[in-house]
Amino acid sequence: MPNSDMFPFKEATVTLRSGKTLQIDEKQMRIALQYAPTPGVPALKKQLQDLQRKMHSPPTETDLIVTSGSQDGICKSFEMLLQGKSYVLMEEPSYPGTISILRPHKANILRLEGDKDGIIPNSLLKALSPWKPSDAKTDTDMPKILYVIPNGGNPTGSSITLDRRKQIYQIAHDYDLLILEDDPYYYLHFSKEPIPSFLSMDVDGRVLRFDSFSKVLSAGLRVGFTTGPRTLLERIELHMQVSILNTSALAQCPEFLQEPKGQDGKNCECTLGWTS
Repeated sequence: MPNSDMFPFKEATVTLRSGKTLQIDEKQMRIALQYAPTPGVPALKKQLQDLQRKMHSPPTETDLIVTSGSQDGICKSFEMLLQGKSYVLMEEPSYPGTISILRPHKANILRLEGDKDGIIPNSLLKALSPWKPSDAKTDTDMPKILYVIPNGGNPTGSSITLDRRKQIYQIAHDYDLLILEDDPYYYLHFSKEPIPSFLSMDVDGRVLRFDSFSKVLSAGLRVGFTTGPRTLLERIELHMQVSILNTSALAQCPEFLQEPKGQDGKNCECTLGWTS
C-alpha cells in the first residue's frame, strides 16, 4: 500500500455551476488517492445502497458494486455468463456498445421486435418457442440471458410500459431467464414518477441492474454501479480484482457524489443532477 503522506495533492475545492463549492479536505484526499475496496468506497457504496432501496425497494436481498461506468459492469457480466455460442435475447435495434461486447464471444443473438412501448412480449415468446419452460431445468443450450434497456432505449428511444414489464418478467420467470437491466436513463424522464424497474419486481433474484452517473453527472468520471444477487456480484468483484482492482477512488469521492437532500433522488439540490 503506498504511503499516503507522499501523495502530492493535499486538498481541493470544486466550484459547481450553481456557485456552490465542495471542499475535499486532507483526510478525504488521502482516501481519494489511495487504493479502494473493490466493491467501492464504503461511504459511496452505502449511499448508493440506500438510494436503491428508496427508489426500487428490491423484494429480495441484493448487493451492489461500483464499476468504471455501467459499461464496465455490463461487459464483466457478459464475460461471466457467456459460454461458447450462448443465446442472448435482445431487442433489435439495440445499443451498439453491447453488441460489440457480444461479437468477440460469438454469442447467438435472438432478436426481439419492439415498438413505441418497447419490447413486444409475444416476440419474446416467439423467440423462445423452440423450447418449453420445463427445458430450463435440463437443456443447457437454451437461452438464459435477456438484455433490456427499459427506459429511453438506445437507439429507439422507447420505454417499456409497466404492463409489458410485468409480462416480460413473468416470461423470464417461466423460462428461468436472467434479466440484465441496462438503465442509464432512469432519472431522465418527463413523467411525475418513473415506471417501476425490473429490479423492483424481482421476487426471484434474477435481475442484474446497471446504473450510471454518465447521463446525470459526468461521463468522464466513469462511475457506475451494478445491483443484484450477491452470488453474481462476487464473480464480477473477482474479475475486477484481477483487472482494474477498483474504480477510481477519486471519482468516487463522496464530496463529489453527495446524497440528495431528502434522499429521494429527485427535486433536490444535488450534485448528481438527479432532478425531475
